[in-house]
Amino acid sequence: MKIVEIIGYKRANLGKTESKRLRGESFVPCVVYGGKEQIHFSAPMILFRDVVYTPEARFVELNIEGEIKKAILKDIQFHPVSEVILHADFLELFEDKPIKMSIPVVTQGIAPGIQTGGRLIMKTPKIMIKSLPKDMPESINVDISKLELGKTIKVGDLAPQEYEVLTNQLVSICSVDVPRAMKGKTEEEEAAEAAEAAETGPLMKK
Repeated sequence: MKIVEIIGYKRANLGKTESKRLRGESFVPCVVYGGKEQIHFSAPMILFRDVVYTPEARFVELNIEGEIKKAILKDIQFHPVSEVILHADFLELFEDKPIKMSIPVVTQGIAPGIQTGGRLIMKTPKIMIKSLPKDMPESINVDISKLELGKTIKVGDLAPQEYEVLTNQLVSICSVDVPRAMKGKTEEEEAAEAAEAAETGPLMKK
């Protein structure tokens, strides 16, 4: 997995006033935990670009005033309006200690169902897995070259790997949906059927 370097500076003051000042100077208040002690530090906001705004998972090498720590971004908070990064939490990594990460799904191949007029629907863009750092992938490849019209690939269909999949095996990853035109139904007909099902549903339970 690719590693992004983030340079940090230890924080002496941890109050809200100091955090606000740091953000005003385009720095992010941060903390790294998981080791012998927590370290509070700040880092330039621009260095988060290759960790936050990328579809792949990333490891982070924290250089906090010369002290190097390998970590993952565990949690990040954004301002609800400006989307400025308010705070970031890092978890220190150790080669013999398993970690959990949400890893993006990448489809490979061309689904036969798409070639016959279907539409690929991604239902689970990320899957939670657990592994040692050395076995953690940047992405999870899903082969859709045999995915027919109306069929679905579930988490349980993935081939075994060096990591443990924590997402429920019955969760759908992607499917090729049958277009309305191929079903021979209009939008009005589908709406009418849905309304009828909603009305008869409670009656059928009695």
